[in-house]
Amino acid sequence: MPTLHVLTVRGRATGRPRSTPITVVTVNNNRYLLEGFPGADWAANVRAANGCAQLSVGDRIEHIDLTELDPSDAIAVLRHWPRQAATGARIMRDAGIINDITPDAFADLAGRCTVFRIHTAAPPEHGKGTNAVQ
Repeated sequence: MPTLHVLTVRGRATGRPRSTPITVVTVNNNRYLLEGFPGADWAANVRAANGCAQLSVGDRIEHIDLTELDPSDAIAVLRHWPRQAATGARIMRDAGIINDITPDAFADLAGRCTVFRIHTAAPPEHGKGTNAVQ
């Protein structure tokens, strides 16, 4: 079973930290998140926070910046999703986001479900930056 990560980002309306369990996929030593449901609140919050977020596993917290991939760049990453995130892939199929759990079906999501690349960021200085989760 893949490691469960928790993404925490400031809410775009409240400014309060919002946490979402999420699957991280690694391709060519780069880490990615998938907006598995178009219009997901966590993705809208990430955009409003200019990509500033935290990613945690257990007690380990990592400050990150998230950048959206262009759909053409997302295709190669999406092809890895069914194998690395099988549980999430089944949930997406059962919810009607995709019809089949295959690399081609996931590649077809490019432009519909955003892929975000994870970049490690320095911890924010206390009180600096309105988008930082503290």
